[in-house]
Amino acid sequence: MRKRILVTGAAGAVGLETLKELQRRNGQYEITAFGKDKREHRRILKNCCGKFKAIYGDIRDKAITDKLAENIDFVIHLAAVIPPLADKYPQLTKEVNLGGTKNLLKSLEEKSPNAFFLFASSIAIYGDRLKNHLIKVGDELSPSLGDDYAGTKIRTEAEVKKSQLNWSIFRLTAIMNPKQKFDPIMFHMPLETKMEICTTRDTAFAFVQAIEEKEFLSKKTFNLGGGENCRVIFKDFLNINLINSGLGENAFPANAFAKGNFHCGYYTDSDELNKILDFQRENLEDYYQQFKDVIGSFKISLARIFRPLIIFYFLRQSEPLIAVKTRDEKLTNRFFPKEKPMP
Repeated sequence: MRKRILVTGAAGAVGLETLKELQRRNGQYEITAFGKDKREHRRILKNCCGKFKAIYGDIRDKAITDKLAENIDFVIHLAAVIPPLADKYPQLTKEVNLGGTKNLLKSLEEKSPNAFFLFASSIAIYGDRLKNHLIKVGDELSPSLGDDYAGTKIRTEAEVKKSQLNWSIFRLTAIMNPKQKFDPIMFHMPLETKMEICTTRDTAFAFVQAIEEKEFLSKKTFNLGGGENCRVIFKDFLNINLINSGLGENAFPANAFAKGNFHCGYYTDSDELNKILDFQRENLEDYYQQFKDVIGSFKISLARIFRPLIIFYFLRQSEPLIAVKTRDEKLTNRFFPKEKPMP
């Protein structure tokens, strides 16, 4: 009998790759994909490869989670409001990330009590690690100032752990999708931040591998990162992608970026999950090439021609730069934290 898999957040970057990876397993799984009831999500899932059952709705609706939870063996729970939307709508973020997950857990306990629940958490819960960039699972959970998204992930992890289901938690590093559009949240990250990325393909591979290795994951929390071959300083990562996109090195001034209060670092224990799932297949060079291939030579040429206009457009969305120009004290304290005096 085929295992029945539920993927929430299926229309997102990792969700789509997860669906594709499930399809590569030669019909081993009966798949249900959950997306929001909006035209874009319906279009994305309709155009996705392979055969699966699609359900659309609002995870805050218990009737929807009851429908999702019918006869499920394994859940890959990716649905969440993420930054920058999470920063703008903290109440919505709480309702979806925490409340929606609680709904789903309750529905599964009622309708599929033997299901295994794999929850996608985030490196954001460790907070600002600019000075102490080496991160392991047992570290203190201390979200950066103003990071409501991270707060919901911490509270949701607690709900998962106290549920009646079997579970595992993967704390995802900076997951890089080569098709990702410009995101102004990049300006929130200090240029000297240490990053350990993981590609969407490797991340999806890990989630699907987990289905067959759940006995080694049961009731455990792991850091999911790309490993040593995916470690880089943000400034270098950004510049390579800017060059590959046609905008050129150092396209943005240093004062457009925050000086603190942002997460990311190097996972010192990501090898523990890799030993079980063997998912760290791609490195930084693989990602750079994927990014370049997605853009294509035509868009690169256009970017070179319209470089000043593109840079001007991006800089208008830099919140750290806006905070300084408007003298917004709250945002200035968030993006440019003062050094704490030595004891």
